[in-house]
Amino acid sequence: MKKSKEFIEPMGSWKKTNSCGELRKNDIGKEVILMGWAQSRRDHGGLIFIDLRDREGISQIVFDPKDSAEAHEKARIIKNEYVLAVKGKVIARLAGCENPNMPTGEIEIKVMQVKILNTSDTLPFNIDDKIEISDNLRLKYRYLDLRQLKMQKNLQLRHQVCMEIRNYLNSKSFLDIETPFLTKSTPEGARDYIVPSRVNPGKFYALPQSPQLFKQLLMVAGFEKYYQIVRCFRDEDLRADRAPEFTQLDMEMSFVDRDDIFNLVEEMFAYLLNKLFNIKIKTPFNKMDYQEAISRYGADKPDLRFGMEIINLTEIFQISSFKVFGEVIQNKGEICAIKVESDEEFSRKKLDDLSLFITSFGVKGLSYIKVKEGKDFQSSISKFLSPEEIDEVKLKTDSSQGDLILIVADQKEVVYEALGNLRLKLAKDLNLINHGKKEYNFLWVTNFPLLEYNQEEKRYEAVHHPFTAPLDEDIKLLDTDPLKVRSKAYDLVLNGNEIGGGSIRIYNNNLQKIIFRLLGIDDERAEQKFGFLLQALKYGAPPHG
Repeated sequence: MKKSKEFIEPMGSWKKTNSCGELRKNDIGKEVILMGWAQSRRDHGGLIFIDLRDREGISQIVFDPKDSAEAHEKARIIKNEYVLAVKGKVIARLAGCENPNMPTGEIEIKVMQVKILNTSDTLPFNIDDKIEISDNLRLKYRYLDLRQLKMQKNLQLRHQVCMEIRNYLNSKSFLDIETPFLTKSTPEGARDYIVPSRVNPGKFYALPQSPQLFKQLLMVAGFEKYYQIVRCFRDEDLRADRAPEFTQLDMEMSFVDRDDIFNLVEEMFAYLLNKLFNIKIKTPFNKMDYQEAISRYGADKPDLRFGMEIINLTEIFQISSFKVFGEVIQNKGEICAIKVESDEEFSRKKLDDLSLFITSFGVKGLSYIKVKEGKDFQSSISKFLSPEEIDEVKLKTDSSQGDLILIVADQKEVVYEALGNLRLKLAKDLNLINHGKKEYNFLWVTNFPLLEYNQEEKRYEAVHHPFTAPLDEDIKLLDTDPLKVRSKAYDLVLNGNEIGGGSIRIYNNNLQKIIFRLLGIDDERAEQKFGFLLQALKYGAPPHG
């Protein structure tokens, strides 16, 4: 037997006629040339079967010494991930040998000639979607990981999504305009990646966290409708929804209000899901005020696939003799609860685990009431509450036998964050979300606060960014009560995940200066950092967002 290296051959004049994933029963009889990687090899005595893989899928190829002794001889040395080119004929698989799990499962290729285009060393892991591979190994050999059909399909889908986004926006008269990557640092909420300038020693560029200011300048320039599928960079810790670099669809429109933007985005999602997945979604999407989202779900990106809403019990305990609740109310805190409807019995250990979980968000403890038959109940705070208070809690939460009421008392922000996270944990623990059912609960969260107060640094900060416009009716509060000012900012949420967001921008020079001053950026510093924007806003900037 010759060594495998001696079998390596050039492609020569061979041209690939089909992909490995496209051949079907109606191709039977066709002579084809396929090229790809040997996924697996099976020697069944006289016959050798190889699954040949390319980016489109897998075809089973068959080496029979009766058809070609030379090809069969070569097949004996082929190993996983050898690169092959084969000439052969499409034939039907024998009855009972079909594979319904493969798109090409009704046919196979009878090989007449084969070329081994390259060999492969033993791989650190098999190219198989069904095998669990550690993340470290996958990342070390990313080029091998990307050979997996699942990864190939993911990147192909990404390409298709981008193409359909372009098709849709082009049909709406948007212009695809590139913006610079080497720019100056501007406040966006995360740290910048900086790039030293060779021609200006001691000075640095910043990689953009988003093309925010560039696209606003494009609106001042009169382009009206801009989009870009753009790479963005943020120097922050890696989390499930955070990455140092990522790609986003960036858009900006002139002469529009919030509803115009909502309509465009909703129509785009309906188009994409129908075009790519044959999924029809309901529009318009639901809308929810920021304060309502916090008070009902404890989050500005609520998951609406299950209930378990937060219920405010503060009014019930206004004159309670329970000292803990009384002190919370006296300190302008709130007492809230969520009701858990479940067949699962919550043991003392389980309740202790929930209490430990929730204290990680800053609350001092978790109280509970287990509703029993009739007026019977079990509670961690039963000796502190009157029967009337218990009845009022049961009435307010609409509880019945078997329900569990979980109560938290603390400062408002702490209470809602803690219960919002507890709600998500319980949904996971109790399997309240049917992951097998495809649900698309889109939601616009609107009217975010314009500002928040940083207690440590004793200053106001922008909730979104400094270029977000306040609601027209709240502008008068900028001088007297800035924290009550709502913004024209909005986020698009899908099943508890923020998938997009934006705002109507400030397009008035004087209003932009007022916002800068509230943020502690005086006129001199504003001119130094944002002089180009302030200047542009003097020259007839249109309403945009």
